[in-house]
Amino acid sequence: MIELKEVCKSYSKTGTLFGMGKTPVVERVSFSIEKGECVGLIGESGSGKSTLGRMILGLEQPDSGTVEIEGLPVRQWAKRNRGKMSVVFQDYASSVNPGYLMKEVIVEPLFAQGQKQGWEAKVKELLQYVELPTDILNRYPHELSGGQLQRVCIARAISTNPSFLILDEAISSLDVSVQAQVLDLLENIKKEFALTYLFIAHDLQAVTKLCNRILFMYRGNIVEQINTSELYHTKNEYAKRLLESVICFEI
Repeated sequence: MIELKEVCKSYSKTGTLFGMGKTPVVERVSFSIEKGECVGLIGESGSGKSTLGRMILGLEQPDSGTVEIEGLPVRQWAKRNRGKMSVVFQDYASSVNPGYLMKEVIVEPLFAQGQKQGWEAKVKELLQYVELPTDILNRYPHELSGGQLQRVCIARAISTNPSFLILDEAISSLDVSVQAQVLDLLENIKKEFALTYLFIAHDLQAVTKLCNRILFMYRGNIVEQINTSELYHTKNEYAKRLLESVICFEI
């Protein structure tokens, strides 16, 4: 479904004379995601994960290389398939308009696509999927807990019936107990909607729970691609260190 070939991205260095020089963030990254897969992209902060996610979304363009969805350049595909790719960001608080009621937050993508008929029933149906009561619809963001607000963001993300969903550190700002609940929710939604996921995270335990394949990213490079079931057979030193930090045994 999604294929990246030799993708590179750099940003201008700050604090240098006349802004000269570039800092490479993503370097010659290639991988593909099959339809229906849940692929985890894991790495430490600053490794280039979110930049890669933004290029897949078409929010940024690579300096070189290609990003294609179903054989088309990402922006061309998105134009032909409005609403079929969506995203849930890490910071749920800044992801919603603080002046919007929850029903306005959820329905915003539908209205953007001109779908204004029967939206009330659709919003209530979405709340059932994310296991929230309908009485939150007339509340503002500050009146909800972090877990509730992130569930609203998930409801908004699936409102247009997407086929591909990027989760960019979507649980890292939540309490540990709430993280487990949201992971279960994401797993159920994936099955219900037959979604393809790219789950960007730095938490290996969360990735192994949700994903069937894992990409390890280190300093802008994909250093390991491995099925979750074969994780303990990894040969890459960086991947081994991440594993050992979670499970105390020798690989």
